[in-house]
Amino acid sequence: MSHPYHVHPDITIAETLPGSFYSDPEAFELLREKIFANGWHWVGDEGLVALSNSAYPFKLYDPLVSEPLLLIRDQNDEINCLSNVCTHRGNQLVNHPGKLRTLVCGYHGRKFQLDGRFVSMPEFEEAKNFPRPCDDLPNFPIERLGPFLFVGLKPSFDLIPILHQMQERIGFLPLHEFKATSHLNRDYVVNCHWALYCDNYLEGFHIPFVHSGLNNLLDYGHYTTELYDHCNLQVGYAGNGEDTFDLPVGHPDHGRHVAAYYYWVFPNMMFNFYPWGLSVNVVKPISMNQTRVSFISYVYDESKLASGAGADIDKVEREDEAVVEGVHKGLKSRHYTRGRFSPTRERGVHQFQRLLSEQLEA
Repeated sequence: MSHPYHVHPDITIAETLPGSFYSDPEAFELLREKIFANGWHWVGDEGLVALSNSAYPFKLYDPLVSEPLLLIRDQNDEINCLSNVCTHRGNQLVNHPGKLRTLVCGYHGRKFQLDGRFVSMPEFEEAKNFPRPCDDLPNFPIERLGPFLFVGLKPSFDLIPILHQMQERIGFLPLHEFKATSHLNRDYVVNCHWALYCDNYLEGFHIPFVHSGLNNLLDYGHYTTELYDHCNLQVGYAGNGEDTFDLPVGHPDHGRHVAAYYYWVFPNMMFNFYPWGLSVNVVKPISMNQTRVSFISYVYDESKLASGAGADIDKVEREDEAVVEGVHKGLKSRHYTRGRFSPTRERGVHQFQRLLSEQLEA
């Protein structure tokens, strides 16, 4: 007997996840631990710890995961991501960003180096078999895309091939010149299951029906989706006269009028590259019925902010919100079971739901 959330690998015969998935607390909790506690996560950029011996404490996806972490740039300009919890009695080590030379717990004085290694502890001279490796702070892997940082607590897949794949398309962009532009950042609270928001992002099928303004800017007939391991890319080609990338000779899309590259990385990270820069979208579940979506902007060419596919992000977001909130309500119907996938337009949605299905079946 197949799992109730099984999604067939062949899109031409596959059915979507059933409506019951989006109101199943057991599935929600299971995926929280399997993919959010064990996945890769967007942290931000190197500017969070711009100076040597600087630290930036944060909680990963509060309240979903709420893991206390610490980003540190040491005296050698190496950036580490450590647990922000003392290995003695569990006190949080650092409460505010700032400069430091060592990590000292304010509870009982346990000291660590900036790479997490245990240094000393008062009143432990008589402790046997001490210190042990578990007295060091856990040190978590960090990967980079230009200045942008990703952290994995216990990642279930390799992020490096994904970053290499992204570099093939956007490697010509001077990412270190992209400027964090906080006044453009937005947080949206959407009344829907987090996976519905991702479903919507992963297909351009709805653009002619939901985003009339965006549809006028993009060539819908040539809109494409390319699938990779735990990642996919949607390429938005421009209509006549719209802003496009100046792609160098040798680029895979040289000679084409590309208005946007939309990258999705499993399960909840979206990287939207436009001629003006980058909009990062991070989907953060609050509950089964509510999701926070953070939009983080990095501007490269401010003169292009008001034109092209990335010109009116807020309007597009509001249109998407209305649709996914409607779907969230509709899936509660007693008469809805499962849908089907468009083999030409919903390949990204099928890939995403397959990955969720595999986690639930494992």
